[in-house]
Amino acid sequence: MPFIASIISRKFIINHKSKEYLENKFIPKFDNITTIGLLLTLIFIFSSQGNLILNNPLDIILIAIPYIIQIFLIFGIGYLGSKAIKLPQNIAAPASLVGASNFFELAVAIAIALYGVSSPVALATTVGVLIEVPVMLTLVRIVNNTKDWYNSGLTDKKISSEYYN
Repeated sequence: MPFIASIISRKFIINHKSKEYLENKFIPKFDNITTIGLLLTLIFIFSSQGNLILNNPLDIILIAIPYIIQIFLIFGIGYLGSKAIKLPQNIAAPASLVGASNFFELAVAIAIALYGVSSPVALATTVGVLIEVPVMLTLVRIVNNTKDWYNSGLTDKKISSEYYN
C-alpha cells in the first residue's frame, strides 16, 4: 500500500507542480514523520515481544552476536571493496548499507502471522529488528564520518555523474 501510494503521489505532484517541488519542498516535509514512524514501529515490535526478550537473555545474545558481526562484515566488504574499485561514495554507501540489511520487518510480520506472537521464530526476527536499526544507524554515521577519506582516493570525478545519468 505505501509503495502504491508513493507512486501515485509522485506522479500527481510532478504533473501538478514539478519534480523540483517534489524533491525540494514536499519530501523534506516528511523527514521527521519517517523517523517517528520508525520509532513507533520499534515500540510496537518491542511491546509485542517484550516478555520473550526479557525472559530469554541467553537466546538474545546467541542471536545478536553473530548477527552484529554479519552486518559489519558485509558492510565492510561492500564499502571497502567499492573504494578499492574506485566507485564514488554516493554509490558505494547505499549499496553497502542495503547489502548489509536483512529486511527483518517483513520477516517479523510473516513470523507472527505464521507462528504467533510468542513463538521462538517471532522472537528471533524481533531481535533482528531491534539489533539491525541501531547497528545500521551506526553504519550511517561511519559513512558520514568517512566521506573525506573515502573520496580522497577518487581522481576521476566523471564516475559520479556517470552513475547518476
